[in-house]
Amino acid sequence: MKFDVKNRWSGEVQYSCELTAEIAGKSYGLQLGFAVKSAHASGADLRGADLSGADLRGADLRGADLRGADLRDADLSDADLSGAVLRGADLRVCPITIPNIHQAVYAAASQPAALEMGSWHACDTTHCRAGWVVHLAGDGGRALEWALGTPAAAAVIYMASDPQLERIPDFYCDNKAALEDMRRLAEIEETKAPRSAAKDSHK
Repeated sequence: MKFDVKNRWSGEVQYSCELTAEIAGKSYGLQLGFAVKSAHASGADLRGADLSGADLRGADLRGADLRGADLRDADLSDADLSGAVLRGADLRVCPITIPNIHQAVYAAASQPAALEMGSWHACDTTHCRAGWVVHLAGDGGRALEWALGTPAAAAVIYMASDPQLERIPDFYCDNKAALEDMRRLAEIEETKAPRSAAKDSHK
């Protein structure tokens, strides 16, 4: 059976794959999820794709270009979105945000013995990068983590907190690389904040 992934606006086919009889007999969400995983593995461009309702549990979507994709009601539980481009993507509505997320995460993770990229949560004061995002988001973050798993929850919180974020951070790199990237984003965020405040003061 042939399965097509289409553009959410134009309806043009962006990727086609052949489903095995076993997959073809499954739900639409599972079929779509299989097609998306196959498309990503082959390097297909999924910008603007209609992926609503896709079963993407545990999907390896590292570095995927999902700009403008419709991911509403997609099951992203335990999906790896490290480095994925989600700008303009229509994700599940996430009311959980962290003000100045990059500065907050860097301030927490840069403390002595606070970062351990080898474990989501090593203890109450030691987490990996994704673990810190969930922890700093409080009860809402923990609920999202329970529903989606740590990496997907952190990815959704990152995008809700900073919709201009170009790529989801790498949640699987080492401590040094993670801290350097957190520092870089925190500095960028800090330089943007005074300009916004200055604009507001002239209104």
